[in-house]
Amino acid sequence: MSIRVCLAGATGWAGSALARAIAEAEDIALVAAVGRTQAGRTLGDVLGEPRLGAPIYATAAEALAAQPCDVFFEYTKPDVAKANILAALGQGAHVVVGTSGLSDADYAAIASAAEQQGRAVLAVGNFALTVVMLQKFAEMAAKYIPQWEIIDYAYDGKRDAPSGTVRELAARLGKVRDSELTVPLENTQGVAETRGARMSGSQVHALRLPSYTISTEIIFGMPDQRLSIRHDSGSSAEPYVDGALLAIRKVGTLSGLRRGLDTVLDLG
Repeated sequence: MSIRVCLAGATGWAGSALARAIAEAEDIALVAAVGRTQAGRTLGDVLGEPRLGAPIYATAAEALAAQPCDVFFEYTKPDVAKANILAALGQGAHVVVGTSGLSDADYAAIASAAEQQGRAVLAVGNFALTVVMLQKFAEMAAKYIPQWEIIDYAYDGKRDAPSGTVRELAARLGKVRDSELTVPLENTQGVAETRGARMSGSQVHALRLPSYTISTEIIFGMPDQRLSIRHDSGSSAEPYVDGALLAIRKVGTLSGLRRGLDTVLDLG
């Protein structure tokens, strides 16, 4: 039996690429889509893909009420994502989150709701395999190198800062240890804000400039040596598709809140 999916943000940059991939999948069926500006149409008409007959609804609540689904895929914006996720859990669906910008407090509330409903939420800051590798390598390095800083690069129109990728990376490193600061922030001379924001024990700097899509760099430093690990995204959404499909197939085997695609990968 196919996994029934409701895709919120189905007409967006990443959502449309995922929708087209679902059309090719034999074990996944897209039963509903959420897209405010295209509500009332079918997704196939909007994307030019006749195999996608799912109706588009203006809100997640409308889609969930009209079309039962096994997995709700959240690919919209941070100002509506939390409400969408909680609504999906309330309807008995598992949830995959690809939207960035949700806070740790948001995820605490989501985790509680998932436990109460007996459902799973798989939150992935970035579905690209190279990002998964960056996260794992950074966790390994943090065990041995006590000082690092994270740089978050994105296009000038991206409103959330830092990106979901960087939030997830900082949270992971915080479970290893807090980064050490030779000069405590409160002892900084000049403008302390130029040292970045302290997030989960890491210093984070966010750049928003034209020519970037999404890039993440973490720099580790020791006396007379330095290690840089960096991921760069291109202009296509294709690198995220395989990871997103994997998340859809795996989320139903989980329980509670999981963060990171590596939680469903065998990385040893």
